Amino acid sequence: MNLSDLKPAPGSNKKRKRVGRGDGSGHGKTACRGHKGQGSRSGGNIAPGFEGGQMPLQRRLPKHGFHNPFRRTWVVVNLGQLESFAAGTEVTPEALHERRLVRRKGEPVKVLGDGEFTKKLTIRAHAFSAKAKEKIESLGGKAEVIQTVTEGKREAAAGK
Repeated sequence: MNLSDLKPAPGSNKKRKRVGRGDGSGHGKTACRGHKGQGSRSGGNIAPGFEGGQMPLQRRLPKHGFHNPFRRTWVVVNLGQLESFAAGTEVTPEALHERRLVRRKGEPVKVLGDGEFTKKLTIRAHAFSAKAKEKIESLGGKAEVIQTVTEGKREAAAGK
């Protein structure tokens, strides 16, 4: 066997259909579009979901619910997950990201009070539940609230 003997499998290479290249090609004149009608015109195509003038499905179905464009989503971290940090260290969203407790950097973090918590830590997050704040401060730690970029912009715009 030589490299020069190699060929593609039969039927795997197929020439593309070149339309509108004269009658001799077999795809000339109307270029496989047929005579007249919407499909034969340039730019003539129907929108997805068009049902020939019948009321389309997306308009026949009842509408319900509400999508709040200003919704805030939090990345939730429970106090039980922070036991892996050494006592006396400062826990920040960046440190949580490094330990894979927060997936994406820059997401607002909320600390909740679930789980066993026995260490004195300084925790900096965007929000705390009342129970979490109580647990942290009862052990002599600190619960510091930090602002997100959008919160700072919003307050600056409001003139605070």
